[in-house]
Amino acid sequence: MIKGSCCCGAVQFELSEAPTMLGTCHCTRCRKVGASAIAFVKSNALKITQGRDKISTYRAIPPYKYDRCFCSVCGSALGEILSQEESFPIAANCIDDVIEIENQFHEFVSEKPNWLKIADSAKQFDGHPS
Repeated sequence: MIKGSCCCGAVQFELSEAPTMLGTCHCTRCRKVGASAIAFVKSNALKITQGRDKISTYRAIPPYKYDRCFCSVCGSALGEILSQEESFPIAANCIDDVIEIENQFHEFVSEKPNWLKIADSAKQFDGHPS
């Protein structure tokens, strides 16, 4: 079992299997909420074990398609932890246990600040990966 939580521990979750993919989002929205590293998980593998009532949602406005959830106590970005999709992104920074996965893509590189240099060979996309 892979455990995860927000900074203050009010929201806790478990993953019954490792994320299927890891990526980095460079959009201004993800950078501002502190959730640029995203881990894609299957809905049937994620179980919120504590604090579902402490999760608030910031609704997406196009061109973004994912709503962003955060802990209403400490403000930790949680990704799209309340999604009903079969697979969805959560904030990788909330995964407490070690996972063996490497970054596979960079999205919204067109919005990446010039001070940030991409130092891996993962695929790059101007917007959402196609």
